[in-house]
Amino acid sequence: MPSPFPGMNPYLEHPDFWQETHNRLIVAIADYIMPQIRPKYEIAIEKRIYQIDDTNDNNDDSLLVGIPDVAIKRQPNTPDVPIGSVAIATLTVPTTVKVPAPEKIKQTYLEVREMATRQVVTAIEILSPVNKRSGDGRITYLKKRQSILGSLTHLVEIDLLRKGEPMPVLNNSIQSDYRVLVSRSNRRPLAELYAFNLGDSLPVFLLPLREEDVEPIVNLPELFAGVYDRAGYDYRIDYNRDPIPSLSEQKLVWAKELLQATGLRDN
Repeated sequence: MPSPFPGMNPYLEHPDFWQETHNRLIVAIADYIMPQIRPKYEIAIEKRIYQIDDTNDNNDDSLLVGIPDVAIKRQPNTPDVPIGSVAIATLTVPTTVKVPAPEKIKQTYLEVREMATRQVVTAIEILSPVNKRSGDGRITYLKKRQSILGSLTHLVEIDLLRKGEPMPVLNNSIQSDYRVLVSRSNRRPLAELYAFNLGDSLPVFLLPLREEDVEPIVNLPELFAGVYDRAGYDYRIDYNRDPIPSLSEQKLVWAKELLQATGLRDN
């Protein structure tokens, strides 16, 4: 069964589903684009690692990027200590406490590279919550974003999350639930913004490449429908519950009526 929503499904923004949706959509875009750009280009799935520290009271992100797993090295055995020389003591009873455990978040993105030069021609980003809330996660991503915008690399930025602060554009009066930004290096500071809301269709747009190339179409509605179907979200999502993050009262009424009409929510 297809998604009951005409565009973005707000239930997939739930933390239980979003990371999977993000990764599946990344792979779907890569598989969809590759036949259209070969053999001149390759498309690579890259990864960033964010380490979130939950000791931060204001819920900001304290993170390390690209830090590998800790390696524990075996040290040479120390000389045996005679048993008779070890003092016998009564162990003190400790209090059980919990310590903060940093959460490691892996975020994937795409790079379209020219095969002959290995140069990154286009970067494709799908935003995650860590990019949209205040803290080091957002700061780190904004630095990378600014670096791309100051280079010859095109940027495609897909934001399918209502919660959090949108990525900055100079025309801050534009308000929307979701957006896709296509920034072509040869047109900056101008860029193409596809702003859409819950209830609107997902956009179909061209992927920027070299000026002499035919640009492939990115059919986001088709890709999203495939992800929804292959993931089995039609039977994994409980539509009798309200979406998380929450909707405004008006949009929640609309969503309930839509789900009731399709038989996915009780009246």
